[in-house]
Amino acid sequence: MAQSTEQLNIEMLNGATLAYVGDAVYELAVRRHVLAKGKTQVNKLHREAVAYVGAIGQAKVMLTWINDDDFLTQEEIKFYKRGRNHKANTKAKNASIGDYRQATGFESLMGWLSLTNQNERLDQLISEAIRIIDEGDQHNA
Repeated sequence: MAQSTEQLNIEMLNGATLAYVGDAVYELAVRRHVLAKGKTQVNKLHREAVAYVGAIGQAKVMLTWINDDDFLTQEEIKFYKRGRNHKANTKAKNASIGDYRQATGFESLMGWLSLTNQNERLDQLISEAIRIIDEGDQHNA
């Protein structure tokens, strides 16, 4: 039987573990968003989702949030930094190390919010992340 998250000491989880959870949570939200746009072919769904789940897009979102002094709480910044500063044993495929670290911080924040059942805030941040990436795509079109 799986251990419930209530038994975990979430405060003690490292940034990579939080990012592991956050990656899955955010990926599912993105897949739902892309499906809601009416796409049904799997290869098109995947291509569209990459803009949202890739390190470059996530890094852009984090930098936007960090540059807005009042958007993230101090505790949210703490868990973002836990992921960003975690020593990674893997390398980004299509992003700079800086973007990869920013993205790991983004995913760590998503994981922490999910594991601590802060679902309203999680939904708010995911919606805002999607909006930021969508706006960026419109500027690049």
